[in-house]
Amino acid sequence: MLKVSQQDWTVMRDADNIAWLTFDKQDAHANILDSAALEELLVVMQSLEKDPVPSGLVIQSGKKNGFIAGADIQQFKNVETPEAALKIIRQGQTVFNYLAALPFPTVALIQGFCVGGGLELSLACRYRVAVDHPKTKLGLPEVMLGIHPGWGGSVRLPRLIGGVKAMDLILSGRSLSAQAAYKMGLVDAAVPERQGQVAARYFVQKQPAQHTATFVEKLSNAAWMRPIVGKWLERKLTERVNRAHYPAPYSALQHWVEHGVDTDAAFAQEAQSVIQLMPNETAQNLVRVFYLQEKLKSLGRAQDDKIEHLHVIGAGVMGGDIAAWCALKGVRVTLQDQNTAAIASALNRALQLFKKQLKAPHLVKAAMDRLMPDVKGFGIRTADLILEAIIEKPEAKKALFLMLEATAKPDAIFATNTSTIPLKEISDHSKTRRRLIGLHFFNPVAKMPLVEVIASEDSDHALAQKCMAFVRAIDKLPIPVKSAPGFLVNRILMPYLLESAWLLEAGVPGEAIDKAALAFGMPMGPVELSDTVGLDVCLYAAESLNHFFPVSIPNTLRQHVEKGHLGKKTGQGFYRYQKSGKPLRTAVAKEYRVPEDVSDRLILSMLNGAVTCLREHVVADADYVDAGMILGAGFPPFRGGPIHYISEQGAPLLVQRLKLLAQRYGDRFLPDPGWNDLKL
Repeated sequence: MLKVSQQDWTVMRDADNIAWLTFDKQDAHANILDSAALEELLVVMQSLEKDPVPSGLVIQSGKKNGFIAGADIQQFKNVETPEAALKIIRQGQTVFNYLAALPFPTVALIQGFCVGGGLELSLACRYRVAVDHPKTKLGLPEVMLGIHPGWGGSVRLPRLIGGVKAMDLILSGRSLSAQAAYKMGLVDAAVPERQGQVAARYFVQKQPAQHTATFVEKLSNAAWMRPIVGKWLERKLTERVNRAHYPAPYSALQHWVEHGVDTDAAFAQEAQSVIQLMPNETAQNLVRVFYLQEKLKSLGRAQDDKIEHLHVIGAGVMGGDIAAWCALKGVRVTLQDQNTAAIASALNRALQLFKKQLKAPHLVKAAMDRLMPDVKGFGIRTADLILEAIIEKPEAKKALFLMLEATAKPDAIFATNTSTIPLKEISDHSKTRRRLIGLHFFNPVAKMPLVEVIASEDSDHALAQKCMAFVRAIDKLPIPVKSAPGFLVNRILMPYLLESAWLLEAGVPGEAIDKAALAFGMPMGPVELSDTVGLDVCLYAAESLNHFFPVSIPNTLRQHVEKGHLGKKTGQGFYRYQKSGKPLRTAVAKEYRVPEDVSDRLILSMLNGAVTCLREHVVADADYVDAGMILGAGFPPFRGGPIHYISEQGAPLLVQRLKLLAQRYGDRFLPDPGWNDLKL
């Protein structure tokens, strides 16, 4: 083989004169397309067009974790003018247009993630081969950053699979597995890893007909059809995305409707659309959220001494779902509960999760084999990590950990999924304290990305770090939190939920309360959220916090719990619920005037709590507060997090509004002393 190496790209020609172009970004964990990598790619392609011209080109990754993770977000973050942004976008379009015009067959051999600019590069190739592996994901997630595809993706993808399917991917930002991408026509083959290069060689040598959109798919791109389809897609989009909060998907849809996919002008208009979105506050804050996530990812660096066996005690909703998720991610799990019906229910939920996530029967079976029922607790003796998810009572947890200390192996880590109880309240035995870490997952486990990793003054730092690595290994995001009442997320969220109950007690309709929260950008209103969590759970959490500092608990919350109206799980809470789980809402009377301070009462309760946590060093800095609330409580990502929002709005103005609320409604609104020390 003839090998020619550049900095990031290496070309090897085999005996059949096929050029194998490997992208391996130097000094980077993942392949990203920055300006230098694009420039080098263009130089490589220009050299390939000179004698001897290859019989074909296969583009592959030199990284084990994926194909290409997209563009270098940092270069967009540093852009200060529209002209500079346009230069970056046009560079990507120029390179990919050159790739699309090469006179020999080109194949993208995709293994692992292929997203954003990585997928746009593959779309510029004649053929795409995806390795059928759980880690292979293809998508255009640019809307998650407040923009839309800008390197030709919004033009080439509708050409390939039709406007309807393409817009579904672009507007949602969702990713596809290799098999799903094949069924959609996004890739030409989905093959086992051992056959990846064989398949790529086949497409170069045989040059089968390129995939094209069907007649109906092409019809959706027709000039007269796009406005009709566009209105339908816009109606669907409006049901789940607020245009004022997230303009990017609407801009992507408008671009497709107005400019189509058949002319070179569509590429130019795509670039113009993106540069109009980039300076937007939403885009800037979503990029900030991206870096907050990257910061959390960096905390869980892989360790040689991995946690291979997890033992979960408590097969309720949280314990069972944590066990299922860990088994899904390759961990061997034993699940213990005295109630065999609870274990059976947990296993059934796990099976549904595995079928949804893994699809292939053999992968589902392998995951089920990793999740073992263990009524007697035999797994305790061999587990690397033992996690309890039992009743939220310190005495019960304390007794459990004393038993575990006598049974578990000496180096096993003890973990608790408690949502509010400080670790010292759970264990007063010195040995147990050293080995005890909080691992607070959020419900629903399969959807919520955050895990609070809680350490007390007595916890072994090395064990906490090992737990952070474990959290990353199961594809969650760890956030280090001090052992304090309520920890981070619940400490901030509880005043917000309680304030919604105070509003209800004052006669404000739940629908009006939830509407105010949704208008701010919360994914669910606090009244419905309280019902979803369970009013008994909310009351217990509030009373637990009240042991450590004053918490004002509305009577209406206690009364609902006393009546057994616990929320969605009982069919009635603050709302009544259909069998489907949807709340039965009543329209607010037209003559009813919603108090003007409803939104302030809700949101400022959270902001005050965020400042408290920062002052008390519950987490290390403001970034962790923002990341925790966005990823653990649904604080609107487009606002950048509570502390960032305070910075944007101005702390003095918010303090003034808190003082006014304190005059009206009591001391619960008194500004925390930490407002005076904020460094924004």
